[in-house]
Amino acid sequence: MYKQKGKMSSFQKFHEVWHDQLRELVQQLNKAPRPAINQEQHELHTKLIQKVTSHYSEYNRVKSIAAKNDILCVFNAPWSNSLERSLYWVASWRPTTAFHIIYTESGILFESRIFDILNGCRNGDLADLSPNQLTRFSELQCEAIQQENAITEELSDWQDSANDIIGDTDNKMERLVGILERADQLRLRTIKNLLHLLTAQQAVEFLIAAAHLLFGIHSWGINHDRQRPKG
Repeated sequence: MYKQKGKMSSFQKFHEVWHDQLRELVQQLNKAPRPAINQEQHELHTKLIQKVTSHYSEYNRVKSIAAKNDILCVFNAPWSNSLERSLYWVASWRPTTAFHIIYTESGILFESRIFDILNGCRNGDLADLSPNQLTRFSELQCEAIQQENAITEELSDWQDSANDIIGDTDNKMERLVGILERADQLRLRTIKNLLHLLTAQQAVEFLIAAAHLLFGIHSWGINHDRQRPKG
């Protein structure tokens, strides 16, 4: 039996390093030429998308280990600030947030380039989502909402059975770990499904926007916690 404090401190360190590495990956994404005009640049986009996807997968893998060690600490998320925790759904971001990011970025880009688009000038970015892409996004969003609701209901059932926790702690915590893992799998699966529907350039733009939202909330939350009266 390991020491939980040591394990959680280890995950907190991993969490910090993971964020720093994500910033480095986003810098690489920002430097990638857009639109890609040759095979080498297309391959660079694909390579960077795979690196970011693997980075998210690694986070899920390590988080799963931490959850098996101390699931309540993972839900408490001491490595996150108060704003981040207030926005969490099952100990992290809500999967359907990814769809809102795409729609928001697409709308912003469309408005900024509306005259070019009306004149037939397109560069393949998120403003150029095709009708087929939009249809599939809507279908995937509905599926994700249904799965979110199912997991939320399962967590609610777990909370409603709090009277049974005493005397059956191991089984109850194991069930909570399972709920978290299903939520994390849905988060990662949602990202992969969206990336599969996007072009390489659009995928790069989506990953940058998603990371910037993550960084922005993290930074704002840290500043808020620092300014909050103590005691």
